[in-house]
Amino acid sequence: MSNMKKMGKKKKKRKQKQDNTNSIFAILVAALSNSNNNYSEFIIKKCLNRLRLSLLSQSQPTLPIPILSLLPVLLNSKCSGGIAGLSAEIVGAASLLSLETNKQIAADAEIVRGLVSLLRNSEKRVLVAAANAVLDLSTTSVGRQKLLESSALEALLLVFREVHRSSTLVSLCAGENGNEASLCIACEEDEFLVLLLDAAIVLINSCDIEQLLRIPRKLYESLFVFLKELWIKVRDQLLSGNIMRSNREKHFCSSKITVNSLAESIFRLSLNADQFTTISKERIERSIFSLNEGCFENFVVNYWEVSPFLVRRSTDSLIEGNDIFTSFVQGLSSQESICSFLSCIFQRLISCLPIASDELDILSFLNDMRHKLGCPLVYEQDIRVLKTDKISKKEVHFFPRISDSFDVKDPYLIYANDISKCEEAYKEGYTIALRGMEFRFECLANIADGLASLFGQPSVGANMYLTPPNSQGLASHYDDHCVFVCQLFGTKQWKIFAQPSVQLPRLYNPCDIVNGVEAESSMAECRQFLLREGDILYIPRGFSHEACTEDDGRTGSAEFSLHLTLGVEVERPFEWEGFAHVALCCWNQAQKTHHHASIESFSGILNLMSVNLLHLLIGLFGHSDPTFRKACLVGAVSRPSDTKDWFYLNQKTIFNELIGKISADSNFLELLSSMEVAIRENTDPFQQMRWLQFLDWNRETLEGHDRNLPFTGAEIMFPLYAEHKDIAETTFMQVKSKFCSEVSFEDVIERYKMLLGKYKETRKQYMNGMMSLHCN
Repeated sequence: MSNMKKMGKKKKKRKQKQDNTNSIFAILVAALSNSNNNYSEFIIKKCLNRLRLSLLSQSQPTLPIPILSLLPVLLNSKCSGGIAGLSAEIVGAASLLSLETNKQIAADAEIVRGLVSLLRNSEKRVLVAAANAVLDLSTTSVGRQKLLESSALEALLLVFREVHRSSTLVSLCAGENGNEASLCIACEEDEFLVLLLDAAIVLINSCDIEQLLRIPRKLYESLFVFLKELWIKVRDQLLSGNIMRSNREKHFCSSKITVNSLAESIFRLSLNADQFTTISKERIERSIFSLNEGCFENFVVNYWEVSPFLVRRSTDSLIEGNDIFTSFVQGLSSQESICSFLSCIFQRLISCLPIASDELDILSFLNDMRHKLGCPLVYEQDIRVLKTDKISKKEVHFFPRISDSFDVKDPYLIYANDISKCEEAYKEGYTIALRGMEFRFECLANIADGLASLFGQPSVGANMYLTPPNSQGLASHYDDHCVFVCQLFGTKQWKIFAQPSVQLPRLYNPCDIVNGVEAESSMAECRQFLLREGDILYIPRGFSHEACTEDDGRTGSAEFSLHLTLGVEVERPFEWEGFAHVALCCWNQAQKTHHHASIESFSGILNLMSVNLLHLLIGLFGHSDPTFRKACLVGAVSRPSDTKDWFYLNQKTIFNELIGKISADSNFLELLSSMEVAIRENTDPFQQMRWLQFLDWNRETLEGHDRNLPFTGAEIMFPLYAEHKDIAETTFMQVKSKFCSEVSFEDVIERYKMLLGKYKETRKQYMNGMMSLHCN
């Protein structure tokens, strides 16, 4: 057949389809104008059925505009529900035709509102059609957002509250790719409940924070409870490895829900819930630092980030009703053996996926991790099973390590059958170390949050270590965070070696603070501490240490040990260097408020570049001066106006000391050279200060650059600045002198606490989500 004939046939078919569509449209318009009689209703249904079948067979490539214009009327038909139901089916079928058609439907507010209104219909057939259409329209991000704007999620939640049943069964079924497990659910009624769940979860997982906040708690409470009950069943099957390979059993209804999407919905609905109650700073202080007056003050002034510190507490303190560890210890004491203890700990644990230290958008974290959320424990990330060889002093791991694998994307996952392997490993002398305990147990979440508040930091981590007798878990090492070792059961012998360097290691920033002669000298000097039940040992960051359960010569035999480490993680914005950067930003913002120098003017460029150099100077102090790396505890100051408070005075004294060091420095040419090298090599010496963007000043730009951030626009201004080196140096010294003389400690506290609050809010949201996935 010639090409001309083929083209002719295609053209003829298109014309026939167009004629058919025009005919259906004309008949529908005529019937709708006289829709009060049964015959007209019959004609409308017949036309809609023809249209629906053509869409389902994809013989109709798009839904013509004339038909689209009738859909709002048809969806709101006052005739029998059959017309509205068929109209919803047409919306659903058309939504799947193409991305363009889906967007066309989503863009029509009348169609979307009409579809949502059907979710309040009393006829089951109409409800099913509407829910299916919502799912079909939700296949695009545009469709999901338009449905959310039209309160589709609220309508689904209302329907769910009316129809859900508590006796729903669940089973897992491997997805098509063999990885992402989908759910098969058995319902007492029919598949309508599954349909509602599918649609609700899709929309919940598309909400932003504001949309989630707008949903009344009472409205989604029943769904939230149902999802958590469903999650417990799913989690148990997932951890046991009991995943079906087919869903052919007749009583199971296939679902679009995956394990990950179910976990994400629970996580999202938990973000703003009160999952735990923070223990007061006063109670934390009393429990850890004893009841002696001035003990905490003595610790902060003389030991914090300087030297180890031991608090002897009686064994009875752990079982006293007012001790912060009582609840956790009592729960573990009820276990009769190590085997039952391990089973108790492992039975509900899933992976706590890492969140970046500078992540302040919880939804960004979810978008990155949504396909991993709810997975079993990941070896080396959540759990380690290891021991230190007594001869080589090197760590030996029981399970395969990521570093030993050729495929780092395929880590070793811990399932229920690995519990017995852990028991076997324990008997062979291996320590079992679990990270992220504060995300798994409410009582530990309370302690961690309270300790973070006591030291004015965003978060505190809690790890647990179970070590058998006559064994050593981790080899000698130092941490990049300060730890409080809390001995819960048994005893453990600790060795803490002399600090080899006055410089403190930074969080997530590996560096060799120990080398050569210094390392040998520090390892030769050590202090030893025997921890008994109830004792707490503080180890500053940077101090190498090791611990074992060998016989100390007093008891005549070695004991097993269970201890918690509470790690105070000092992130860079909350070191004193960070506080100094915030202080400079606050002062500079005040200067811009009072003096409106043009950014493009010569004096404006001189001043802005001088502020850039001051940020660079503070950053260099962070590399070389120990005080700038110490944790800033200003976030723990509760009464900044109380000038007699020792804590307030202590922090203000440190701040004044730092300002004095900045004032005394005169390395202008060195700073200028550093900036010149950075511009030439196209590197950013201020990369570690990007967190300053979270201070939320009014944005000012220079050729598209945010002038509130250090270094932005420097490559444009620097040539002019360097050309007038003498004037630039004079301006820099004047700006530095003016900053050091005018900056006020009190004026910085509020902005600094606002920054701390943003970090704490994200950490709290993460903790809420993870707690919901662990609690039964």
